[in-house]
Amino acid sequence: MRKVLYILGQLDDEDIEWLVRKGRRFQPEPDTVLICEGIPVSELFFVLAGEVVVRVSGVGEVARLGRGEVVGEMSLIDSAPPSATVEAVAGALILGVDKRDIQVRLTENPGFGARFYKALAIFLADRLRNTTQRMNARTGLSAGVVMEDELDEGILDTLSLAGARFEHLLARLSGVAERGA
Repeated sequence: MRKVLYILGQLDDEDIEWLVRKGRRFQPEPDTVLICEGIPVSELFFVLAGEVVVRVSGVGEVARLGRGEVVGEMSLIDSAPPSATVEAVAGALILGVDKRDIQVRLTENPGFGARFYKALAIFLADRLRNTTQRMNARTGLSAGVVMEDELDEGILDTLSLAGARFEHLLARLSGVAERGA
């Protein structure tokens, strides 16, 4: 869940409300492909509950991502197609936000853009550190590796607020789903 906290810790309450309004909350069938390796993705996905599986051609399953994880973020940064396939596992609950809506918001609201890109930078830096740590563990190299549970002091200040924002996001999405039903 730590990943979404990086993002929500940087966004403000108005940004969260925007995500609720623009996002689509859905519960995919098991094995539903959210992102297909090599095919451009049209949405950014937040895993609200359950899990998704990440697979890479020729390698197989490389990760299982749970509540609070974000996928599809790299496609917002560059135009390269996804390097992995992401599939839903039974019980997954997803918030999908259309990439075009995010691009419009980034253009129209520079404050959102600054907060959003900073959040993505922190998120991707953490992912790279964790990948490097796993690679070092396999090769026996461990000097100077930051432990997975260690957090930057600058981020610690935002975690409590981010956790509250994630719970607010879930509550708002539940309310949206109930009103829409």
